[in-house]
Amino acid sequence: MNKAKYLVGTMRLPFIILTPACVSVGIGTAFWQTRHLNALQVILILAGAVAAHLTVNIFNEYLDFKTGLDAKTQRTPFSGGSGTLQSSPELAKATLALGSLNFLIVAAVGIYFTWLRGWQLLPLGILGLFLLVAYTPWLTRNPITSLIAPGLGFGVLMVMGTHFALTGTYTWTAFIASLVPTCLVSNLLLLNQFPDVEADRSIGRKHYPILIGNKASSAIYGTLLLLTYLSVIAGILLRLLPLLSGLALLTTFLAWRAYQGSRQHNENIPALIPSMGTNVIINLVTPVLLAVGLFIGSFLR
Repeated sequence: MNKAKYLVGTMRLPFIILTPACVSVGIGTAFWQTRHLNALQVILILAGAVAAHLTVNIFNEYLDFKTGLDAKTQRTPFSGGSGTLQSSPELAKATLALGSLNFLIVAAVGIYFTWLRGWQLLPLGILGLFLLVAYTPWLTRNPITSLIAPGLGFGVLMVMGTHFALTGTYTWTAFIASLVPTCLVSNLLLLNQFPDVEADRSIGRKHYPILIGNKASSAIYGTLLLLTYLSVIAGILLRLLPLLSGLALLTTFLAWRAYQGSRQHNENIPALIPSMGTNVIINLVTPVLLAVGLFIGSFLR
């Protein structure tokens, strides 16, 4: 029981709330298309998505412990790992087993929906499984993949995969809606890398804060925020998204505040922490507002 209690720490459960926020966008686009949802399928998709998030969290905890990174990071409420394996190193093997179990759950859910809906889901599924195991050991060692991979996983793959699992089709509506969590989650990881530059460099990682510095990386952060809201506006103008999808634009004032914080405090980590917290709120609220707009828009259409 004690082992199970401590293993929970490696899951980073407070961060798992990001998953239903992102999945809600795919559920919203599916409802916009069909005006019908199968509750059991929605629950199964959420279970698979949560297992995917747990997999990457747990593998990240395990590998950061094995490389010694956890002992070097400047831990914040939003970055730096949980510290579970530092305090209980004997749980390392159990942590790896727990991550592998969640990986198998993701694969099983993917196989079921591929059987149910068709082979067209397979490319997304294979790429998603690859990201789960490749992100920490390999993709973080290239600045482009380190930036793109998180958003790709939680955005394009999660949203479009959810949409296809519920409808059996891919649509431009699902794609343009998926760009919102794609940009936001890449930004989430980007800003969270600011405190870890020296620690990450010491083990061979190479992301943009390492490559060009935190100050220049804040410009990338601002650009991705801008692309988030431009995606919503473009979707509405192209009539791919309902007008009420504009609810997602309500977080622009938070985005501006977070961007200003990233510019002004990019080297002062204690002063940056409020912006990191605001960034988390943006990541959670914006996709949910987009999904709400899709659902309400479906009823009014």
